[in-house]
Amino acid sequence: MKGLIISNISNSYIVKVDNKQFTCNAKGKFKKDNITPVVGDNVLIDILDEERHIGIIKEIRERENYLKRPKMSNLSQIILVVSCKNPKPDLLLLDKQLAFAEFLCMKPVIILNKMDLANDEINKIYKTYSQIGYTVIKAEAKNDIGVEEIKKILKNNISVFSGNSGVGKSTLINSIFKDIITAEGDISKKNKKGKNTTTAIKLYEIEKDSYIADTPGFSTFSIYEIPYHELEKYFIEFKPYLKNCEFARCTHQKEENCGIKQAVESKEISEDRYNRFIKIYDELKDKEEHKW
Repeated sequence: MKGLIISNISNSYIVKVDNKQFTCNAKGKFKKDNITPVVGDNVLIDILDEERHIGIIKEIRERENYLKRPKMSNLSQIILVVSCKNPKPDLLLLDKQLAFAEFLCMKPVIILNKMDLANDEINKIYKTYSQIGYTVIKAEAKNDIGVEEIKKILKNNISVFSGNSGVGKSTLINSIFKDIITAEGDISKKNKKGKNTTTAIKLYEIEKDSYIADTPGFSTFSIYEIPYHELEKYFIEFKPYLKNCEFARCTHQKEENCGIKQAVESKEISEDRYNRFIKIYDELKDKEEHKW
């Protein structure tokens, strides 16, 4: 029977088959082949006990994509939640996530949460990413503002919420479901950093073929799968200007005849985005050169 893995705790998987859920283990061959089923996998299962809803996963269908951290597959979009304040916006993290979403061919959507705390900087962030072409939604999760707009983009997708701890991912999900399905965490008043409250990954069904997942909070985001010399491809506003670079392997840093640098100078590309590109580029290059 065909099913979808909607939850995983240790080596036990909850697989949704039509309107039923089965608790399944995975066949030993997966371990032998060094493959581990993950949430989001489309699988084939054998039913071992129909009455007790117990089965075994015998096949993992081909994945559209695979996210190593947190371990998930077949995601169609990433909802990137940015807090306007407490914690302050981490745009370096956001740009890493956007680049990684492009790398994995997933649609990114940016949520600017806690808009009641917004200032001129937040309005600048909204303008910058909207002009690039990204979907940016203003929200106040506590007051249900922006929730209906978010619901629309979640239809017929498997979406994952991502962002620093404390930005309001769990509160947004609770607002969408009108129920407390994730534990809301308080921001530490002492250090203004979010405390991680979500400990497991689970797909929640909004409606038929529409799922969202809350993920463990994290303050770093590994994008080391991206070759540093290809990072330019995943800053989407760079693409029209790459043809103006004199060298095929232009680093967009020291070269004189660089289309990207020229676009920054003429304000066609955000200087702030460009500076963060350089930071990420150098980080990826350093990691690749010292990986052994």
